Amino acid sequence: MKAEKRNLLIMWFANLFVGASMTMVIPFLSLYIESFGQYSGEDVQRWSGFVFGVSFLVAFLVAPIWGRIGDRYGRKKVLIGTGFGIAISVFLMGYVNSVEALFVLRAFMGLATGFIPASMALIAAQSSKRTAGETLGTLQTGTVSGGLLGPLFGGLIADTVGMELTFILTASILTFASFLVVFGVKEVIYEEKGEKKKRYSAKEVIQFIVRSPILLMVMVVALIIQMALFSIQPLLALFVNDLTSSTENMAFLAGVAFSITGLGNLLSTRKWGQLGDRIGHEKVMLLLLILSGLFFIPQGFVDSLWQLIVLRFIFGLAVGGLIPCTTAFIRQACPISMQGEVLGYNQSFRFLGNVLGPVSGGLLAASFGISYVFISAGVLFLLTAAVLKWLLSQEQKKEEQETVNEQ
Repeated sequence: MKAEKRNLLIMWFANLFVGASMTMVIPFLSLYIESFGQYSGEDVQRWSGFVFGVSFLVAFLVAPIWGRIGDRYGRKKVLIGTGFGIAISVFLMGYVNSVEALFVLRAFMGLATGFIPASMALIAAQSSKRTAGETLGTLQTGTVSGGLLGPLFGGLIADTVGMELTFILTASILTFASFLVVFGVKEVIYEEKGEKKKRYSAKEVIQFIVRSPILLMVMVVALIIQMALFSIQPLLALFVNDLTSSTENMAFLAGVAFSITGLGNLLSTRKWGQLGDRIGHEKVMLLLLILSGLFFIPQGFVDSLWQLIVLRFIFGLAVGGLIPCTTAFIRQACPISMQGEVLGYNQSFRFLGNVLGPVSGGLLAASFGISYVFISAGVLFLLTAAVLKWLLSQEQKKEEQETVNEQ
């Protein structure tokens, strides 16, 4: 097997495990915190929010730093260090006896999550710009599916072997994935004709992003995706409970309703990436933002569980294409020697969405009801599409004017 194909296969499984480890604690996090002592219901809810959100908050801050380190010293080195770092933090979570210790370990886990942007930078660097969408779309199915399927499998494993052993089992899988990187991944750089090699300062990278409105908007799209996904995640069990009279397997049914979106991602992500390679990733993003909004809003008006599941599956078909298209656009728009850092900033926007989503969703649900979370997130997709459309039209006018001036 060629090094490029082997790298993609290994990183797909590694990203699946890392993505799942970030969200697997959701089903039993509050129960695990309760086991540490006598906490009131309000204390458990508050600490659950802190413990879950701190990983994404720290990751939001450090992702560009890991990207910069990877650009300068090699992405494989970052993958190895962060992979084992995540495994160690998850392993120790099975032995903590206080919520404060769990909080610290989740923060350390966020510090080590440079694994995901480093993996994207590694695969992007070995891909040509013409096929980046298809390749990165394949890789992203691992990351997204891990994040969406993590709560489902985390709950099932915890019910089977216990909460403590769930952490240990997950850490073992992450360690195995890290060893796969050590012995199986060989870093490859695809040389694009005419692309100059240059070392960029952090200031130059930020200036490059700010001076490209569409590139900056692509990162906002990444933020909106995560906000929409995570705004409803903590509330989905309550919403499913309102839709069904059965009280048995409620956690499992909620997991199915959330994870069915991941199945839609798996089926469509690669195809959307291929389409983006052919007609332009910004055009595909515009279409998918509209479709995501149109299929997210009706979820707030369903009156049965099967309707919710069908709509979330169709929504997954659309939203799954947005993530690889944002990554592939960055591959095409940025010089190879700064791609890791730019992808790190893009990942930071995604992690920020993971933090803002549950907070905004909770506030909306408390004030107006859960249905309004679906409506507001869907409207946000449509507003983002409108802004992207305007930016694309402005860019087209600019290019036409430059052509006229040259003539």
